[in-house]
Amino acid sequence: MKLILLGAPGAGKGTQADIISRKLEIPTISTGNILRAAIREGTPVGLKARAIIEAGQLVPDDVIMGIVAERVARDDCRKGYILDGVPRTVAQADALTEHGIDVDLALCIDVPDEVIIKRMSGRRTCSVCSATYHVESNPPRVEGVCDACGGQLTVRKDDQPETVLSRLEVYHAQTEPLLAYYKARGKLVTVKGEATIEATSKKVFEALGID
Repeated sequence: MKLILLGAPGAGKGTQADIISRKLEIPTISTGNILRAAIREGTPVGLKARAIIEAGQLVPDDVIMGIVAERVARDDCRKGYILDGVPRTVAQADALTEHGIDVDLALCIDVPDEVIIKRMSGRRTCSVCSATYHVESNPPRVEGVCDACGGQLTVRKDDQPETVLSRLEVYHAQTEPLLAYYKARGKLVTVKGEATIEATSKKVFEALGID
């Protein structure tokens, strides 16, 4: 199964992608994680992307498409994959097709803006491995410490309220049109994001026909 996850920043796409990935044994291709690793390592792509991401804007298509095309060509994508964070615009969706990157379904997790803002203000990200937590819905076993690697948990700049508002404006203007794009192609499935990860996963599995 080849999936795209859609929804506003903070809707829970990354969390649900991890759950689906384990269930179907297919990789999640998260451009956000790839870019954050590049930023942390100080690569040329990372330096270029840092200012754009921190301002709540979109990384240029040429950077994104290069990352994705290389990733889906790997052997572990033969059974399928999950795209998380791309496409973000209709132009990127067309570019994916031009690069021979196809999808079976576009799954949208629908969450209201006011819920997004509350969620993201409580999000914490590992400074080492980029694992994400939430102080209420998905807290680490030890406050401020990553369960996976023991790294320090921090509040990313793009999770701060003023940046969240900017990111939501960008989402509604540039990414939300993808819903109509994939609906017109008969590939859109929408589920309402629930209060808990487990409840949302149940709806996602039902929508995808996963037992």
